[in-house]
Amino acid sequence: MAVSDVIWTYFNGTWHQGDLPVMNAADHGTWLGSLVFDGARAFDGVVPDLAPHCERVNNSAVALGLKPTIGVEEMMALTMEGLAKFDKGAPVYIRPMYWSKEGGVGVVIPDPLSTTFCLCLEQLPMAPADASQTLCRTRFIRPVITMAPVNAKAACLYPNNGRMIREAQARGYNNAIVADALGNVAETATANIFMVKDGVVKTPVTNGTFLNGITRQRVIKLLRGAGHTIEECTLTFEDFDAADEVFLTGNISKITPIVKIEDREFAIGAVTKQARDLYWEWAKS
Repeated sequence: MAVSDVIWTYFNGTWHQGDLPVMNAADHGTWLGSLVFDGARAFDGVVPDLAPHCERVNNSAVALGLKPTIGVEEMMALTMEGLAKFDKGAPVYIRPMYWSKEGGVGVVIPDPLSTTFCLCLEQLPMAPADASQTLCRTRFIRPVITMAPVNAKAACLYPNNGRMIREAQARGYNNAIVADALGNVAETATANIFMVKDGVVKTPVTNGTFLNGITRQRVIKLLRGAGHTIEECTLTFEDFDAADEVFLTGNISKITPIVKIEDREFAIGAVTKQARDLYWEWAKS
């Protein structure tokens, strides 16, 4: 699924232009889902938080029983080498990936010694500064660690997210606000979620059902540094209904304001705007 016609992929020691085939029909990752990835961003000549993204894909590989084949510093150097093939300042989605080619004993488990790596760079515009989203609830929930590898950014998790988005779009919304197994808000189908109430910024506490996003962590640090109170806590759907502002953090678009949850409309408030300004200021510093 190419999202762009400007793509460079590093595979088997060589850079290739275009949407390169990298998986075989019988690869374990193809039919048994042992693939992990991460997503960093380049835009306006900067590549914010590249190291944590490279580190996370290696951690995700280990969580899925794979064996990382490339270190963080080497992965970062390859990324910069690949970005030099694009126009200066081009917006690029940076996606390192690992998967298993072979199965271990019993076929279902991946063979870590067959772990394969590729790095795919796709030119992908950043969302406009005034972009926003609408949310609705979904009957699908985030799994827990005993159900799925939620401690990894694993491809096998995303069909569940796809069900959430499909349900939301069928109702005329962009995205879904999603519960954990206890019925509290976890995140959306694609990103971490924040709310603001009476000047206090709140976000669901990480509880093992969703990733503690790299952009999430960065925004928390930036807002705290700017003097805001940030509470990582258990939040209900009713908490979000009563919020003054709601916004998302994620790698693709960084900070996205929410203007509607079900029938409740929200203005794009001062904290949301400041979060975006702080992020861009930090990224370019």
